[in-house]
Amino acid sequence: MDLLTLALIGLVGGLITGISPCILPVLPVIFFSGGVQSARGGGGGAGPAVVRTPALAGLQVGAMAQPSFGTGAGAAVAGRVAGASAAVDRTGDDGVGATGDGAAGARPRRGLTSEAWRPYLVIAGLVTSFTLFTLLGSFVLALLDLPQDLLRWAGIVVLALLGVGLLVPRFEEILERPFQRFAPRKNRTANRSGFLLGLGLGAVYVPCAGPVLAAITVAGATGDIGVGTVVLTVSFALGAALPLLVFALAGRRVAERVKAFREHQRGIRATGGVLMLALALALTFNVTDAIQRALPGYTEALQDRVAANETVQQQLDLGGLVTAENEQLANCTDGATELEECGPAPALRGIDTWLNTEGGAPLDLADLKGQVVLLDFWAYSCINCQRSVPHVVAWDEAYRDAGLQVIGVHTPEYAFERETRNVVDGAERLGIEYAIAQDNAYGTWTAYRNRYWPAHYLIDADGVVRHISQGEGNYEATEAMIRELLEDADPGVALPAPTDVVDTTPEAEGITPETFLSVGKRFNFGGEEYQEGIGTYTFPDRQPADSFAFDGEWTTDYQAATAGADARLRLRFTANDVFLVLGGEGTVHATVRDEEGRVVEERDVEVAGAPTLYPLLESADGPVTGTVEVEVPAGLAAYSFTFG
Repeated sequence: MDLLTLALIGLVGGLITGISPCILPVLPVIFFSGGVQSARGGGGGAGPAVVRTPALAGLQVGAMAQPSFGTGAGAAVAGRVAGASAAVDRTGDDGVGATGDGAAGARPRRGLTSEAWRPYLVIAGLVTSFTLFTLLGSFVLALLDLPQDLLRWAGIVVLALLGVGLLVPRFEEILERPFQRFAPRKNRTANRSGFLLGLGLGAVYVPCAGPVLAAITVAGATGDIGVGTVVLTVSFALGAALPLLVFALAGRRVAERVKAFREHQRGIRATGGVLMLALALALTFNVTDAIQRALPGYTEALQDRVAANETVQQQLDLGGLVTAENEQLANCTDGATELEECGPAPALRGIDTWLNTEGGAPLDLADLKGQVVLLDFWAYSCINCQRSVPHVVAWDEAYRDAGLQVIGVHTPEYAFERETRNVVDGAERLGIEYAIAQDNAYGTWTAYRNRYWPAHYLIDADGVVRHISQGEGNYEATEAMIRELLEDADPGVALPAPTDVVDTTPEAEGITPETFLSVGKRFNFGGEEYQEGIGTYTFPDRQPADSFAFDGEWTTDYQAATAGADARLRLRFTANDVFLVLGGEGTVHATVRDEEGRVVEERDVEVAGAPTLYPLLESADGPVTGTVEVEVPAGLAAYSFTFG
């Protein structure tokens, strides 16, 4: 691992994120943070006396003579120097004009003033909290059994408190007091709340997803944090912060140069406070998500180029972080028909909730030694998983008493699959009674370097991984190896006859691959231009095979495409069966035509409740090549096409 290369990758990835639409909701707060002053440093009182002596010309707006709201801190008094209003700070530690001897007109100290440090401290706080929360937040919260969104809510509370502080200076002083002991004496006016504001912003700052952030998030979720991960995270945070620092410095510059800022500090503070409260409310009700969805994805092409770069892929290992714990998994051949030695099984980690265990108690692989364990990675709305799960259910029923422990690791493909109630409903529909581990943070998924839904990892009684099968199929061989391991663990065990579940894995060549409609996952869009956010589309005259297209108004984001006025979908496909994952309420009308344009099937589909699969075509006569056109009522969300 080349640390310099990782640092450059992180810096470039951060810079791209720093100019992406995702940072736009926080820019007003960043901008005003550069020009808004501390309650102790001025700006909170009545009329300002602006410093414009030659010796103080061009210095920070913090030199305005304002009454101090602090008790026992001393009051700034105004004197007349060369016909100009000058501020002399009797305390010798606050105010730009202070020289320590109280002499009016004496040469001020050179260097950055207290207020001049504020933009840098805001960004420093943001970089610090973002780095720590991203690397350690999920792991620590899971370790302490705390809600995964605790840090986000803490950041929102900090923003709200600081917003109130800007509106009520006395309250800001109360917020600043815990930080007084850490600030240099001469910089105690503006520095305290600046760093605190940065800490709050870092907790709620959600950069656009990309390959660099994905690798960092995965490392944080697993807790496998090495020097390379730290270098990557810090460089990413710095890269993302540089554009934000430009805005913060611009805010400070405006405060220095624009007369309206200098003469209306109370109004500027109030505006900054209102903006912080507005951002806190927007984050609370997810309004920022809608704002980001409505903005064009002007950095998407850059992110795609970074992700496609071979050096980036090698350095980040986008297929999963390789650690000492999981590196031997590479010894397994995917879909092998004989047992192999693939190293000790990585621990189950980052599990949010356990289902179908006694009292919801977690399972530990270390406690399961002596038993054969099958890990099944799945997601309840995944059509491939729905075809695979009946085999796993049958194995659980047949071999549980013989010593087989099945654990279904539910790793969500969509946000709605994170909801426990939806997982419970999906499991009941599929007849799952074995233990389910909700892997919402992708902790176990990443620990096993997994890439597929479904995927099976077979672990022997000694805790060693002996077989990996990713994707559908290979069921007969997998069951044979389960039986072999059970007999090895207990030579006298009486095993039932092998199960006889029909393998419904599609065998026809040329089946259209799973087709996602969301930003970031779509690769086979057949229209003229795919737009992130709200867009109006027209079906193309010619549409490539195995592609989809929009017509009418659609709103796209990183989860789904939501229908607007006159919304239609068109897909060219080859498959026996066609399914569409839909969410919301309404009636969808689907028309299927063959290659000659003849209507093969036409149906209305009633959609209600949480997103799930809905059949559009079920052919008993083999694969169909044709087109399906779907009329989608406004408000319904379409996620993906899947095929059989």
